[in-house]
Amino acid sequence: MQKVAKVLKSNGTDGELVLSLFDIVPEDLDLQEPVFIFHDGLPVPYFILSSRERGGRLLVRLTGVRSLEDADELVGREVFADYFEEENEQILLGWTVRDENGELVGQVSGYEDIPGNLCIQVKTAKGEVLLPLHQDLVVQTDWEKGEITLRIPDGLLEL
Repeated sequence: MQKVAKVLKSNGTDGELVLSLFDIVPEDLDLQEPVFIFHDGLPVPYFILSSRERGGRLLVRLTGVRSLEDADELVGREVFADYFEEENEQILLGWTVRDENGELVGQVSGYEDIPGNLCIQVKTAKGEVLLPLHQDLVVQTDWEKGEITLRIPDGLLEL
């Protein structure tokens, strides 16, 4: 999932939210697809019922958010969408993967979209492994060399 916005504040008393968008324009949002906000570590889907721009921000109404109290629970949370991944995933195919010590792990050969946990398939000398592709595990990306350095949790490289 790609982070697309952050809930800045509530607007009014009927659940409208003010969003700050990250690296997208409002037209990029697909109103037919849900956005996700994490609750207790799990992505919860919301559909955008309406949206309008105001002052460089986006005012939205989401399914299930009907009151000031509902809206206030979401303030400060990040908003994610998974429909951007298809075009962005192809970027890393063929990239070299290194661990945080700089050791060669292998080459990115594909993707596995486990709900809420995008993983990359990496072809290693011993076979293929799945590694989570999460922003907290990415140490560095080198766009010129086509390399990504990951903090790989213990046991994931065991075949």
